[in-house]
Amino acid sequence: MSNGPTLNPFEISQRQLDTAAKKLNLDPQVHELLREPLRILEVHFPVRMDDKTVKTFTGFRVQYNDARGPTKGGLRFHPEETIDTVKALAAWMTWKCAVVDIPYGGGKGGVICNPKELSATELEGIARGYIRAIGRFIGPEKDIPAPDVYTTPQIMAWMMDEYSKICGYNVPGVITGKPIPLGGSLGRGDATARGTVYCIIEAAKELGIELKGATVAIQGYGNAGYYCGTLMEELAGSKVVAITDSRGGVMDDKGLDPEAAFQFKQQNGSLAGFNGLKAITNDEILELDVDVLIPAAIENVITDKNAANIKAKIVAEAANGPTTPEADEILHKNGIYVIPDFLCNAGGVTVSYFEWVQNIGGYYWPIEDVHTRLKAKMVKAFHETHNMAKQHNVDNRIGAYMVSVQRVAEAMKLRGWV
Repeated sequence: MSNGPTLNPFEISQRQLDTAAKKLNLDPQVHELLREPLRILEVHFPVRMDDKTVKTFTGFRVQYNDARGPTKGGLRFHPEETIDTVKALAAWMTWKCAVVDIPYGGGKGGVICNPKELSATELEGIARGYIRAIGRFIGPEKDIPAPDVYTTPQIMAWMMDEYSKICGYNVPGVITGKPIPLGGSLGRGDATARGTVYCIIEAAKELGIELKGATVAIQGYGNAGYYCGTLMEELAGSKVVAITDSRGGVMDDKGLDPEAAFQFKQQNGSLAGFNGLKAITNDEILELDVDVLIPAAIENVITDKNAANIKAKIVAEAANGPTTPEADEILHKNGIYVIPDFLCNAGGVTVSYFEWVQNIGGYYWPIEDVHTRLKAKMVKAFHETHNMAKQHNVDNRIGAYMVSVQRVAEAMKLRGWV
């Protein structure tokens, strides 16, 4: 635990909960129980490395709250993984699942390791060793992991296989984010971005903004950023005028081709120099005079230092935690419409839920069904958050927290926990 004066991620998540609890006049007993995870598991397991030595790895799994259903959340392989980060992410998953009204609680897990220094054989050893260590604590009715930082569909396949070996029969529903041939869902690849774009379309309706021809800037051009660009063109008729990756980016007021830019990045490792367009930095892109800004990279990029310079009408948080609490206040005061991360990027967990439903039913949906159901979930969640924020005159982040916390608290009360 952190003893220093700086707030750790878990303390920040508690602070956000406290704000929502106050606005909701939440029962103090419910509030107390919601401030801490229900279960924390720490495991140490052996893996035989390529050089035949045996190394012990440390892993975590946090099951934050399961009042609304089995816990759900990603697994990270990261050299600097900490229990406080995992606890914070598990809390955040609890609110994310509740805001889109899927029958899950929040969970999160991780293993301290550096995947960049490991062979495929060693990665498989860690994946299987971790599942053997936590196997009794997970399952389709208990806790359903998924990919996260530095974990892939292949790693999920090994984990599902190991769990199935332990059970003695095939259990595809134990994990989501699997390859399609092993029970993965169609539509998972662009689900996070698609959910973001559905939210942007609804926000534009509320604000009276015409999205056809509207300008879009995207910071971060990985999976989410790339699909946000192509889908804003395809579904909304908007034009992407600026994009950046970790090494900088390009802009063109007339609009640029998101697909061609992504191909260029794949071939060259960066967007720099694409089509000879004007260069732009990650700081500059945030302050462009555009209709829609999509931070899709890392956390804490919109701060009290630059929030006053943000000119976009809509800020859609495809990334996790791109806006600091201090910046939130400035943006709200300046009338900038923020779609908060755990609503905006909840398309991913929603399609993970669809994957689990398909695994349990043994019946797989065409991609049109996935898109239709995802849109219905995201549109409903958007309007519930928007209406809550308006009703209580708070920003959308607090509005989203209020929707989520209220749902989890109601489930706890109905169960008789408090």
